[in-house]
Amino acid sequence: MRNRLLGILLSLMAAVLAALGVPLAVSIAAAEQSRVVVDRIDDAARFAQDLPTAGLPTMGAALKGDSAPVPGDTARLHALAAEAIRYQELYGIRIGVFHRDGSAVAIAPADWQLPRSGPGAQAFQEALDGRRSHNPQQVWPWTPERTLTVAAPVVRDGDVIAVVLTESPTGSLRSRVLHRWMVLGGGEALAMIAAVLLAFRLTGWIMRPVRTLDRATHDIATGRMNARVAASIGPPELRRLARSFNHMADNVLLALDQQRAFVADASHQLRNPLAALLLRVELLGMELPDGHEAELTGVREEGLRLARVLDDLLGLATAEHARPEPSRTDLTALALTRMDGWRPVAEQRGIRLEWDGPAVAVGLADPIGLGSALDAVLDNALKFTPAGECVRLGIESDRHEITVTVADSGPGLTEEELARIGDRFWRSPRHQNVDGSGLGLSIARTLLLAGGGSLGFAPVEPTGLEVRLTVPRSK
Repeated sequence: MRNRLLGILLSLMAAVLAALGVPLAVSIAAAEQSRVVVDRIDDAARFAQDLPTAGLPTMGAALKGDSAPVPGDTARLHALAAEAIRYQELYGIRIGVFHRDGSAVAIAPADWQLPRSGPGAQAFQEALDGRRSHNPQQVWPWTPERTLTVAAPVVRDGDVIAVVLTESPTGSLRSRVLHRWMVLGGGEALAMIAAVLLAFRLTGWIMRPVRTLDRATHDIATGRMNARVAASIGPPELRRLARSFNHMADNVLLALDQQRAFVADASHQLRNPLAALLLRVELLGMELPDGHEAELTGVREEGLRLARVLDDLLGLATAEHARPEPSRTDLTALALTRMDGWRPVAEQRGIRLEWDGPAVAVGLADPIGLGSALDAVLDNALKFTPAGECVRLGIESDRHEITVTVADSGPGLTEEELARIGDRFWRSPRHQNVDGSGLGLSIARTLLLAGGGSLGFAPVEPTGLEVRLTVPRSK
């Protein structure tokens, strides 16, 4: 979510900078070119002032003969031609004064001719119409072949008698535009860097309570009901959400505590009447005539089954109220101890218990809670493993977790059944005839979650079920 929020903010900032920068860059190029155009118009006006007021001989006629100055307009024209040559040599700008018919009055360099097409011809025609070049085609840094042509009319008594035409190279103009663009780009780059830093700070401030809320939600979903969220950071909306979340978590915890207290109290209160009822059944059975043993046996079995269910409910309520403190525990020693405790039951049923694990495996766990969970898993495995088969215990570990595995050789479960195993009172429809209350694995999961662990299930090939009891690795 932070990446998406960053992407939105940075995209908006980039769009704003582009919306401001592109028009500004165009304006910079236009302003630089306008300044050059104004300079060329001023130069053309100065040359127009130097033209004689009488007739305009051609440049060839003005320069024909010796170099001695000639009186009158011809001398002025001679000086104008010399000035055009100096101007071209000094600035590298082509300049020419042309008759209306396009013949040159003064021109530099000498081999330059009036353009017959393109921007030069267009500017000449505009000048003949009495207009100055005020909007020549824009020059960009990536158009080095383009020149800047400016024409100004020479007007006498309201008539255009000649045209002053300049054709400027654009290298200097393009360099200035590019330099100013680089300055503009550097400024926008600094603005973008500042925007990125600000966006990181802003998204961090916004997302910090969201991440905290996500962790607290995950903790509550995995059984850590005391997780809460600090409601003092982030935007006001998220602070209100954090307070609402804490209030909701308190109500949920209160409801769960009330439910657990009810289950524990009900289980405890029902055990005594049930024990008295079973005793009365035994006494009644002693007075029944012969032939009623089957009915009496059925009543006894149902009573004992009900007693086991009450015991499991009480154990589940006790496990849910438990708040264990995990400590460094040798899981190998604990697993071997519980396996030895169940070995007589396994031998009685003709089942082998096999061990495959390291000599020492230290993890963070509550020894009592993990031992009780392992007892529930071993009890379940021995119930469903047929005689002559084996139940295998082992330990696997990685950098962060240690897992105790219990694999039986029973009929196993389908994918749908694997999704439901561990739910309270759930039992596979195919195994309803097997003794049990459906609470053993729920108790094991509750004990593991209370100690920071987890319970998982996986199928075993060709048949069977593997139960995985996982706890954090000791650091």
